Amino acid sequence: MTRATVGKASKTTTQSWLIQKRLQLGDAESQKFLTNGYLGKKKLEDYNEEYHAGRISFGMSSFNLSNAIMGSGILGLSYAMANTGIIFFIVLLLSVAILSLYSVHLLLKISKEGGSLIYEKLGEKAFGWPGKCGVFISVTMQNIGAMSSYLFIIKYELPEVIRAFMKLENSGEWYLNGNYLVILVTVLVILPLSLLKTLGYLGYTSGFSLTCMVFFVSVVIFKKSQIPCPLPIMDHGVENWTTTNNTVLMHLVMLPNESLGSGVNFMMDNTAGHLPGLEEPKDTSPKSSVEYEAHSDNSDKCRPKYFVFNSRTAYAIPILAFAFVCHPEVLPIYSELKDRSRKRMQNISNISITGMLIMYLLAALFGYLTFYGEVEDELLHTYTKVYTFDTLLLSVRLAVLVAVTLTVPLVLFPIRSSISALLFPRRPFSWIRHFLVAVVILAFNNLLVIFVPTIKDIFGFIGASSATMLIFILPGAFYLRLVEKEPLRSPQKIGALIFLIVGIIFMIVSMTLIVMDWIYNPPSSRHH
Repeated sequence: MTRATVGKASKTTTQSWLIQKRLQLGDAESQKFLTNGYLGKKKLEDYNEEYHAGRISFGMSSFNLSNAIMGSGILGLSYAMANTGIIFFIVLLLSVAILSLYSVHLLLKISKEGGSLIYEKLGEKAFGWPGKCGVFISVTMQNIGAMSSYLFIIKYELPEVIRAFMKLENSGEWYLNGNYLVILVTVLVILPLSLLKTLGYLGYTSGFSLTCMVFFVSVVIFKKSQIPCPLPIMDHGVENWTTTNNTVLMHLVMLPNESLGSGVNFMMDNTAGHLPGLEEPKDTSPKSSVEYEAHSDNSDKCRPKYFVFNSRTAYAIPILAFAFVCHPEVLPIYSELKDRSRKRMQNISNISITGMLIMYLLAALFGYLTFYGEVEDELLHTYTKVYTFDTLLLSVRLAVLVAVTLTVPLVLFPIRSSISALLFPRRPFSWIRHFLVAVVILAFNNLLVIFVPTIKDIFGFIGASSATMLIFILPGAFYLRLVEKEPLRSPQKIGALIFLIVGIIFMIVSMTLIVMDWIYNPPSSRHH
């Protein structure tokens, strides 16, 4: 027997021992990858490329997935409730949460049937190159939109927090410029965290980020009993402030168009355009003294509405869909899960989505019941109608800033993985490429945030397109294509088909309503 033959026999024996050892671990997914079953034979080299033992605990994985779900969407849910009504909103919220859970179930089953834990590879196995590109475009659009929303919060909230804590006027200092601050935070905090090789290390930052958001929800509930309705408001041309409940009222400023505003317009257009109860001054004669006027006693404005339909309702459903999208992160988190199994990952998804559902509902409900129809598209900014300085609210704003900053690296991870899978599918890991892709993604997002004044329409478009693709269309289509052992008339296949059709209808209707809103109420004509 030659030395080469002995070497081959030794290598084969070692590989067989490794396979048996992994099968003994009870890893159901690994067994499925290795057995013939209805997957067909899988080459050993493909398996070795795909398989790696997860090292991240159940708890850390739950933190990461919850943090992937939780984001800036929670700040816009009170606005969504104001434009749908309490009952209609709750029905929509529950429906989207249940559909998201079902979507994760389909995605996990597809990963088993397709023999891959990479979303792009599943798309390629289902529909070839078009499927792979569809996943890449949807993941990139969705996560670019999410990252932009987080950076918008940093851009508009951080200068206000610094100004309030330092009791400064906006006199043009660079450290009060949101554009400079968002670049600074990106370079000093976000980029270093984005260079971590695996998602598991972000479990600690995700846990801290979720703690900050729990603090935010708690304060929203607490402030409901502190803020009266109707809101106390000041009259035209104010240069002083009065107090209510020992809290300093906001210092209103005169804008160039002679309307009153409460600061920078955050993220989305506020189509209301006026502060609550504010009317055009009837007496235009000069006044030497400042007059204060309480909000007119309009009981209808302080009465909750249960069903609402208006031009802004079209944005409510995409906002809800956007708030629950975590699907780009599901498979990366699943691939790093310790003692990996589909049931274990499904339990993580159930806990994470249920927990976020409760937080979303509490934040939306108490935020809406505080401001009713006057709630703005970003809840924290709405409080500036009442407070110019409040230690608790400033602490909350700081906590939200920390939470969204720590979430950006988690959202960046699937984009970088998707780019690598599309452009460098067979290249080994490279730190240089790892670094350069992160820099390019963050640079693009910073440019988007700096030069785009409002992203309400972008959010609506992304929520109606990429979020719908990731929640409904792609999982349903991939399931129908990849799960061959089930007949087309089986309950599972029928459910996936209905899921796919609902997603297509949802996308068409949402996009149509949003485009109609653009036509009849273009951004250039909206009151800022």
